[in-house]
Amino acid sequence: MRIGLVGKPNVGKSTFFSAATLAKVDIANYPFCTIEANVGVAFIAAPKPCPCKDLRIRLENDGRLEPVSEDDPRKGSICQPRTGTCVGHVRLVPTFLVDVAGLVPGAAEGRGRGNAFLADLANCDALIQVVDAAGLTDIEGNPIAAVSDIESALREETSFLNQELDSWIFGLLEDGWSRGSRRVQAEGEKGLSTYLHERFTGLGASLSHVLHALDAFRNKWGDLETPWMWSEEKIRSLALFLRQQLFPIHIAANKADSTKGEPWLAIESNGLVQPTMADMELALRRADSGGMIEYSPGSDSFDIADESKLNPAQLNALSSMKEKLSQSGGTGVTNLISGVLFGALDHVVVYPVADENAWKDGEGKVLPDAFVVPNGIEAKALAYKVHTDLGDGFIRAVDGKTRRIVGADHECRDSDVIKIHSK
Repeated sequence: MRIGLVGKPNVGKSTFFSAATLAKVDIANYPFCTIEANVGVAFIAAPKPCPCKDLRIRLENDGRLEPVSEDDPRKGSICQPRTGTCVGHVRLVPTFLVDVAGLVPGAAEGRGRGNAFLADLANCDALIQVVDAAGLTDIEGNPIAAVSDIESALREETSFLNQELDSWIFGLLEDGWSRGSRRVQAEGEKGLSTYLHERFTGLGASLSHVLHALDAFRNKWGDLETPWMWSEEKIRSLALFLRQQLFPIHIAANKADSTKGEPWLAIESNGLVQPTMADMELALRRADSGGMIEYSPGSDSFDIADESKLNPAQLNALSSMKEKLSQSGGTGVTNLISGVLFGALDHVVVYPVADENAWKDGEGKVLPDAFVVPNGIEAKALAYKVHTDLGDGFIRAVDGKTRRIVGADHECRDSDVIKIHSK
């Protein structure tokens, strides 16, 4: 699962990326600080408590495990994650973030990194556009004095990415339109959907995406007959409907702590819109890593580890951040990624094991793996996610919570523990 961070230069994309992943990337106050896409891993809390909570209860009730002690650093968690962590039964699971090089108007015509930028987007499952909610940069990403009409500036900033994607998809349509038209002449409307599916498979298009786009097109233009006679306006309209299906864009209204009011409410988007404070998130994450504070990403507060070790300037800075954090309910960075991954993309966390009774793997580790997968993924498809050999030799699966034997078409749900039997 890859979530792309996009937007014009100098709006805080690299800061957002670094705050979410704690990766070391160039962060500077000039356009095109990021020249190539940075890829990192963000660890996000699973929507439901780790199943090790249920396992602990069972073991305690059976008298095989002592109750949680007050000084337990993991606050009751007994799983052994191979990646991520689990404290207090909050399981952190990985997702890839891609910080794509800065976009400028005209990318579809080759400006900036041009099609290299657009190709990077094609490899992402979802897009988060980071915008400057404080209005401190122009449309090219150059620093300016704050704009007078921030709401209009935000609408312009969010719309120009859509326009670039529309132009890109229109170019791909126009380039092969004669072939698509011939398919319709030979096969009827089905030929158009088949052609579009084949044409945009490289951008992650499913047949469902294409059919939904064509339904929206019909609602505006009527039937799909004689595409070889369509005007440029109609083809551009089809490009827009395809873009809406292929690239739903979620908005991070960044620098929210440096603006007045809530100008992001004026943003029109077919995705989520979340005010964020990436600078603060990065500062808090680094302070936590340095042992100055105890902070959980997504939280609306933090605890200072030892005030006696901090100077007055540090204490004042932390006090100011704590107040802003409380007022805003958090920095919004983790909340947005979680909303995209588990909400908009409808993914869940499933725990494959080798032992359906003890919930261990072949090495005796408790719930070591947590897979982020589409909600309702079938058991056999999950087997392939774990290992190709498990999928090829799939026999049956067992629901670790109910001990029920299930077949290849069993739909897995959030927090399921699954044992896969294979040849």
